Parts: sequence; C-alpha cells; structure tokens
Amino acid sequence: MAAIIDQATAQMNKTVESTKENFAGIRTGRANPALLNGIVVDYYGAPTPLKQMATIGVPEPRTLAITPFDVTQASAVEKALRDSDLGVNPNRDGNVIRITLPELTEDRRKEYVKLAKGKAEDGKVAIRNIRRKTKESIEASVKDGDMGEDEGNRLQKELDKVTKKISDEIDALFAGKEKEILEV
Repeated sequence: MAAIIDQATAQMNKTVESTKENFAGIRTGRANPALLNGIVVDYYGAPTPLKQMATIGVPEPRTLAITPFDVTQASAVEKALRDSDLGVNPNRDGNVIRITLPELTEDRRKEYVKLAKGKAEDGKVAIRNIRRKTKESIEASVKDGDMGEDEGNRLQKELDKVTKKISDEIDALFAGKEKEILEV
C-alpha cells in the first residue's frame, strides 16, 4: 500500500517540474531561450513550436539570436515573434533574427513577481489536489477492509509529510525566481 504514496510523490514531482518550466517562461533581467517556449510559428500551414524549427542562442545578456533551420521561413518566424505577447521588435540580419529585450521597469518587475506567485500557487493547488485524491483512495481502502485503520492513518501521515516537503520546494523555487526578477 506504500505504492499509493510513491505514486502520489511521483505526480507531485511532475508538478514541481511543470512549475519550474512555467517559471522559466517568465522574463527576468536576462535573456533566456525559455522565454520563447510558448511561441508557435505557422510553418506551411501547420502551427509549429519555434524551438522545433530554429536554433535559439544568447549572444549577449539581453539579446536572443534565432536562426531558422529553413531560411525561407525566417519571415514567418519574425511575424510570430512580433505577434507574441513578449512586446519585442525582432530585427532580421540575413538569416539570423535578433531580439533585444528592453530593460525592465520597476512596475513591470512587480507584475512579473505577481505572475510568478500565481504560477507557484497553481502548482501548490495541483499538489493539494493530488493529496486529496490519494487521501480519498486511502480512506476507501480502509472502508473496504483492504487495509487496517492504523495502516491508513500511517499512510495519511506519510502523505502529509510528502505534501509539506514538496509544497516547501515550490515556495523555495518561487523565492528564487522572485529574487531573480527583482535583481537589477
């Protein structure tokens, strides 16, 4: 029956990874290729993620260089970047498209911290949902007679420890991201 706890822990760890990915998409003072994860390009009529059709590099701290694999699609990549919610103006230099990220204002930094806080809270809600489902499963097993009450109580205490540990992990990730965003 400890497999229930292992399964819940694995699901919670996936939630932590998902939260890390969400944090990577939030802009800080430095350029990061993960900022472009959500960009989709119209590639011969098919929506294709940018990272599947171009190389993304960081030549300078506030600059991203995008080199499409298919040079004929550079204008489509440029259009997708311009239409994105990043608020940047791509410059095309031959086959390379450069994006210079503007300096963040204090207000914009605060908005990004709020966004990060929301993403952290989403992760914690997902963890609580996993905990609730696992707890219901344990209670059902006790009720059906598949396990004793003592075993059920022990598993619930173990589940609470795991939930607290992983929830604290998300809090630590948020604290690190907040520090990174507010760093001038």
